[in-house]
Amino acid sequence: MRMLIIGPPGSGKGTQAARISDRLGLVAISTGDIFRDNVRRETPLGVEAKKYMDAGDFVPDSVTNSMVRDRLAADDVREGFLLDGYPRTAAQVTELDDILRENALTLDVVLQLTADDDELVQRLLNRAVQDGRSDDNEKVIRHRLGLYHDQTEAVVSQYDERRIVTKVDGIGPIDEVTERVMAALKVTS
Repeated sequence: MRMLIIGPPGSGKGTQAARISDRLGLVAISTGDIFRDNVRRETPLGVEAKKYMDAGDFVPDSVTNSMVRDRLAADDVREGFLLDGYPRTAAQVTELDDILRENALTLDVVLQLTADDDELVQRLLNRAVQDGRSDDNEKVIRHRLGLYHDQTEAVVSQYDERRIVTKVDGIGPIDEVTERVMAALKVTS
């Protein structure tokens, strides 16, 4: 299975991606992990990405696309993967389509975790307190949610037209959300 997991900040994408990857034996690919790995290894793309990351800016599509292209060309993803954090924009959907076509791969499903913004704000504020993250305040969180609604929901719409989107409520105890995800994907434990 080749799939994407998409959802607003705080919807549990990272947690569910790890659980799905473990249960289905899929290679989990997180753009955040790719960035950190390239920065750690000081690859040319990593050096470029670090400039933006250090400034708190988004890494430009050209750098992100190149990193994803390199990662999806690896042998370990031929039989399946779960992509988390990419694509985030309509332009990145086009790029991913090209990358998949070049590697003779297709996308099977886009899993969208859904949640109410007010619940997500509360969840992220609680997480910020627990993790001691002073940068996650309500204004920043609502800005990130706004970016999701403005940019990433367009991605979901594109995949919805292809009839490959599966929506799952991301609110509730982690185990319950995982069971809803597995049921939606029609996978037995």
